[in-house]
Amino acid sequence: MNRLSTLFVISTLTLTGVASLETQPAQAQTFTVIHAFTGQEDGSQPLAGLTLDRGGSFYGTTSGGGGTVFHLERTSGNWVLNTLYDFADSFPQARAVLGPDGTLYGTTPLGGSAGFGTVYNLRPPPAAVCHRALCPWTETVLYSFTGGADGLDPSMVDPVFDQAGNLYGTTLQGGSGNLGVVFKLTPSGDGWTESVIHYFTGGDDGYAPASGMIFDSAGNLYGTTQGGIYGQGTIFRLTYSGSGWVLNTLYTFQGRPDGSLPGPLIFDRSGNLYGATISLGPSGGGTVFELMPSGGSWTFALLYDLGRETGSEGNLAMDAVGNLYGATVADGAFGLGSVFKLTPTGGGWTYTDLHDFTGLEDGANPIGGLTLDANGNVYGTTLHGGSQGAGVVWEVTP
Repeated sequence: MNRLSTLFVISTLTLTGVASLETQPAQAQTFTVIHAFTGQEDGSQPLAGLTLDRGGSFYGTTSGGGGTVFHLERTSGNWVLNTLYDFADSFPQARAVLGPDGTLYGTTPLGGSAGFGTVYNLRPPPAAVCHRALCPWTETVLYSFTGGADGLDPSMVDPVFDQAGNLYGTTLQGGSGNLGVVFKLTPSGDGWTESVIHYFTGGDDGYAPASGMIFDSAGNLYGTTQGGIYGQGTIFRLTYSGSGWVLNTLYTFQGRPDGSLPGPLIFDRSGNLYGATISLGPSGGGTVFELMPSGGSWTFALLYDLGRETGSEGNLAMDAVGNLYGATVADGAFGLGSVFKLTPTGGGWTYTDLHDFTGLEDGANPIGGLTLDANGNVYGTTLHGGSQGAGVVWEVTP
């Protein structure tokens, strides 16, 4: 089952089934729903995680009803959500990220002049134009994919910027053989110019990258794909050689025990990579893993077996002391997802269950990744559940 098929299955799960798969006890954490989507002006079904700004507010997207970008701010002790933009028919599945200029950038899997997806920018209206408390932001489409060699469907891909202000991302399809690409958008006059820096071949480099990428301090790009030699996914690095970008496959997943379908990656302060997989761990569900640079090569370590059900789709988060936080899509006591913490202890990792989603007011099926604030609070979204069944934004406090 590929990543999109997995997502489709999760999106059609009923919220009444109860599983008894989770044996780890929940700890004394505080779980709070800070917004329950209604499916009206605020949108519904957030697939992505949240972007934290310097003021402690969040930006996010919803995919239902055409899709929105929203701003969530704490005011007088309460969280208030305002919709910044309504896409109508583009269904964003990725985060809206803050660019070097302080405005929002993101991708949509549909829309654009050819209908094959876009990279967009959102910026607030000038103060002289907006005379109300809140005015809709203005969208500019930076690039519309044609579905050919340039790529097709950036899907759940958060854009990432280099130090020069160029934007990078991946597409699920398009390119040579319709297997996906890594693209670069370069500011050019009043617009942006797209170039493809890698065409996936379906060989040892994999295919159909469904997640965004991250930079290291040397300017190398890292990401994940489906496929590879064993058909279970890869971790890759792209290095600029002076004449172009060169892709090296750092690790190829085999499934059972290391997992299948790796998601987005994060770095720790020592340059080690961390991520999670959806399925085919030792128990059949997802895994949490680490990839460590060692003498010019990389060493893989399986940190934790997440159980028998669907593992993690989004990115992990790491706090200042090295604890990892993640969310499973369809694991936990009720089979509707969970939030967990992994603490490094004595050469291993200790698992703590922070919350099991019930499918009621607390939500169900957290697809997107997690975000930590400066106080160590953990934030995320769920695709389903909530008081209106349209998903929620939640917070777990230490």
